[in-house]
Amino acid sequence: MKKTVMMSLLVGASLFATDYSKVITHPDASKMIQKDLLAPPKVFTMPAGCITTDPDAIARGAYIFHNLNGKKAKKNPPKGLSRKNAKGKPKQYGNCVACHNIEGAKGAGNIGPDLTDYKENFIDSGGRDHQFVFQKIADARIDNPDTHMTINLTTKLFTPREICDIASYIVAPK
Repeated sequence: MKKTVMMSLLVGASLFATDYSKVITHPDASKMIQKDLLAPPKVFTMPAGCITTDPDAIARGAYIFHNLNGKKAKKNPPKGLSRKNAKGKPKQYGNCVACHNIEGAKGAGNIGPDLTDYKENFIDSGGRDHQFVFQKIADARIDNPDTHMTINLTTKLFTPREICDIASYIVAPK
């Protein structure tokens, strides 16, 4: 008896239910997907005077290398670097240390190449040049389409100056 009454109620309710299928929006997902796609890999030319021994530039590069974002960054940023971006939101830093080891790193990763003694091992030996370092940080997909490294200049995560600062830090004697 209970089962019959319940079925009758359900059937009766379904006859009077409102059809909402026409008021549900169906956005064009292809537009959203296009917006999220990365631009194709791009070759960048390192600006003149990019790699420097200027202690302020190296300090900025080190800060970007070792911190994730301005909101949770360790210590105050060095001269010429802010915790906030142009829109007033926390500045996204590189957090390169999550994947790369380098002299003095705390909690360094081992996913990316070890950058310890980079200048001695790669620049001084002639194996790589400063343009290579700049390009790797700007858009590493040029020579490795399957890279897991962030695409920093193509996506405008960093400015050319910030990439120069990071590159200056990597190749600086420590």
